Amino acid sequence: MTEGPRHLEYYSYGSLVVPKILKIIKEAEKENFDAAIIGCFYDPGLRESREIAEKLVVTAPAEASMHIAMTLGQRFSIIVGRTKWIPLMRENVIKYGFQDHLASFQPIGMGVLDLQMDPEETKRRIVQAAEKAIEQDGAEVIILGCTHQFGFYQELQGTLGVPVIDVALAAFNYAEFLVDLRNKHGWYFNKKNEYLPPSQEEIEAWKLSDLF
Repeated sequence: MTEGPRHLEYYSYGSLVVPKILKIIKEAEKENFDAAIIGCFYDPGLRESREIAEKLVVTAPAEASMHIAMTLGQRFSIIVGRTKWIPLMRENVIKYGFQDHLASFQPIGMGVLDLQMDPEETKRRIVQAAEKAIEQDGAEVIILGCTHQFGFYQELQGTLGVPVIDVALAAFNYAEFLVDLRNKHGWYFNKKNEYLPPSQEEIEAWKLSDLF
């Protein structure tokens, strides 16, 4: 997106971007893209996007990273910037069915825009939080709970000795996996129930086509 908030730390910011996400999804579909990734760990608009997609694979960082984490260990902890982030992220953990595998959330006291300003300080805080998650909470996998925490996972993995998931990379790899499943086996989002799209007749009658 070229306009709008630069982070989604607030519910109000998140509500502003979902209509724009839906427009981008429709445009990507028209341009024959294979997949679209929603670039925020809150996974804003994920279900809505899948509802209006016809063949386009849509995924997002939290969903992707949690599914991958569960193949690498039994319990994961999510490193977050601020405690403000935790309630919505916890909702997603429950929505995706992983509440019994969540060891903890560990905040590092940094906002989204702070994470890349001083990489060494960010890494120091992540290591401190991750060690606490591993030693005290029993985490077997660490998820870096923001796409702005990109680029740290390899060094952290070497330091911590457990899998550390970069959620941006997880989303890309998960999207490739889902595209492969669609292309090879025809496995796609269920369009009969949860992702049943609104009727074209309603969209036209209510003049909604310009909105998404």
